Amino acid sequence: MPAASVPEGYANEPIPELGFRPLLPPPPEVFALVRSEDGRLSLTNDALEIQGQTFGWRELAGVDVQPVRWLLWFLLGCFTLAGFMLGFLQNWLHTGSAALGMASGALLLAWGMRGTNRWRLHRPGREAAYFAFSGAAQSWQQLATEANRRIRQRHDEAAADAAYWLATNAPVAAPPTSPSGQDSALTH
Repeated sequence: MPAASVPEGYANEPIPELGFRPLLPPPPEVFALVRSEDGRLSLTNDALEIQGQTFGWRELAGVDVQPVRWLLWFLLGCFTLAGFMLGFLQNWLHTGSAALGMASGALLLAWGMRGTNRWRLHRPGREAAYFAFSGAAQSWQQLATEANRRIRQRHDEAAADAAYWLATNAPVAAPPTSPSGQDSALTH
């Protein structure tokens, strides 16, 4: 079998090492600025800003929103409405005062039903942070969904960067040695 011939000009160049070469991670996604309707919450490219406090995307593990009723006002409205209705039906109250009391009970009940939206920010290794916002729950839930997407995206980008760094800066494995510290090939 004839020896492999080397083309001219390539005889002095080293042979490239075959093996795994990691790809550069993609550049970070650029997020658009999103603000809540009342302006108390904003989702920026780098962080979540709530009422003047800033939380970095990689600092958070997740966000959830829970509609919460104001139990005190709800119960106060129920008991006021029930008390004035009972008083009117038992003929303890006149029509005008009973109507005024039932109207105030209904207003308290409506105020308690309105409630609020409680935001909970999950921060690994720290207590969760809570914020309360009024308004329609659906708009706050959409903002929370977008915040969770941004959190996951930033975590994925950080993991890709770390994997690339580890792959490119991995130390070269040393040859195995015997427990006595001497090379096993020399002891035989």
